[in-house]
Amino acid sequence: MSKFDAKKEIENIVAWIQEWFSNNGPKASAVIGISGGKDSTIVAALLVKALGKERVVGVMMPNGEQKDISDSQKVVEFLGIRNYTVNIAEAFEGEMNALRAAGVEPGKDAIINTPPRLRMATLYAIAQSLPEGGRVANTCNASEDYVGYSTKYGDAAGDFSPCSDFLVGEMLQIGDELGLPTELIHKTPSDGLSGMSDEDKLGFTYAMLDKYVRTGEIEDLVIKEKIDRLHRLNLHKLQTIPMYKRG
Repeated sequence: MSKFDAKKEIENIVAWIQEWFSNNGPKASAVIGISGGKDSTIVAALLVKALGKERVVGVMMPNGEQKDISDSQKVVEFLGIRNYTVNIAEAFEGEMNALRAAGVEPGKDAIINTPPRLRMATLYAIAQSLPEGGRVANTCNASEDYVGYSTKYGDAAGDFSPCSDFLVGEMLQIGDELGLPTELIHKTPSDGLSGMSDEDKLGFTYAMLDKYVRTGEIEDLVIKEKIDRLHRLNLHKLQTIPMYKRG
């Protein structure tokens, strides 16, 4: 892969964010969910660089207790942005109980994907409650998008997406160039629920995935098939809703 110029890409992203807001909310704030992981930290930092910290609102959304909530708090303090904490536990339990009351036992995927969708609903509720108006930032990256490692209408949603064309390895370089805390940018990514890292759950490393996405090269054919299968199964997450057209 060709050398990645993180400094130049930061300049390009910042300019793009500024132009997008000038066309889609000249006075609006950017609203972003802060998980304490690399992607939300990096996107939040880019928003501050583009719009100023006064126009960035960070939202922490634990589902009950979150063991690494201190990382999220460290992000908002480091960036100096306005922030809110909205615990979604009651909403999540309410939804699960409502399903059971209706005679539907929540399936595994519903239990996993409902919290991200509640978080996205929370971000939009806050965005639409700000006096100046808000626009919700998507924090996905190209590596995770390629294999569908996101929740449709959850963390895969948003009004604008500054970093969805950058691989995980490139995101790390952007984070380092921005001078963000190493312990946040390079901490092992996980869902905080299974006790496994994201790479353990996927069954391959992001470095292998990044190389394959950019070059098509991969040595392990079993992993190649796994990546290809995940891409095929989850491609719908990257597409607009299929629409029947008359005639």
